[in-house]
Amino acid sequence: MNKDLQQPARITLDGVCVDFPVFNAATLSLKNRVLSSMTGGSINRAADGQVTVRGLEGIDLDLKPGDRLGLVGHNGSGKSTLLRVLSGIYYPTEGTADISGECVSLINISLGIDPEATGRENIRLRTAMMGLTPAETRARIDEIIEFSGLGDFIDMPFRTYSSGMQLRLAFAVSTAIQPQILVMDEWLSTGDEDFRVRAEQRMQSLVNNTDILVLASHSRPLIESVCNRVIWLEHGHIRMEGEVSEVLAAYFSAPTSTGTNG
Repeated sequence: MNKDLQQPARITLDGVCVDFPVFNAATLSLKNRVLSSMTGGSINRAADGQVTVRGLEGIDLDLKPGDRLGLVGHNGSGKSTLLRVLSGIYYPTEGTADISGECVSLINISLGIDPEATGRENIRLRTAMMGLTPAETRARIDEIIEFSGLGDFIDMPFRTYSSGMQLRLAFAVSTAIQPQILVMDEWLSTGDEDFRVRAEQRMQSLVNNTDILVLASHSRPLIESVCNRVIWLEHGHIRMEGEVSEVLAAYFSAPTSTGTNG
């Protein structure tokens, strides 16, 4: 994409709520309690009896170039749901989400991969899902293949690859463009030592050069090293937001936080 034509990066969420319908659970109170404990969200019942789990509740957020936001919270706190809203995977059931700028999500780098297609064909599939035009893919495909290190295997079916080869190709494709907005769930690192070093260098370059970064992580040192503000999510709500040191100190000292839960 021509950078001269790009919109300035900006993320604005206003009162965002996300509900998930739960089918066949309208009369199962025990199941509802289990769902609530697993998701961290609230269980609601509409007038027609439809049961929903609220994954996010009233989220307000304003991010501009230079922001490096870290997300922390226990399992089911809403981190993954919020990342998916920012990536355009989920849409708010209430409130608004305005996202301007080219966004790349590294939540699931294997999304869109066809095991029966060749590596080369999967590059085209994955880049199309990322919003690249055929011409933009053609301009990048040789570099993607070289970075993956697959050699002649690039024209073999993806299902014939080892797990390490599959991850190398998925990583090479997913990190082939420099986005304005980068959304991550943990830090990506994969492959043998040589590939891991190159992957680390590429990840660092992406993070350093993106306009806006949103990173969910269990790692306190990682968030401290790359983020300049933090949100602590709990049961789909923002419990605390502010400076990195202040929020992390509160989160990691909380009785329910071990620093390793998701």
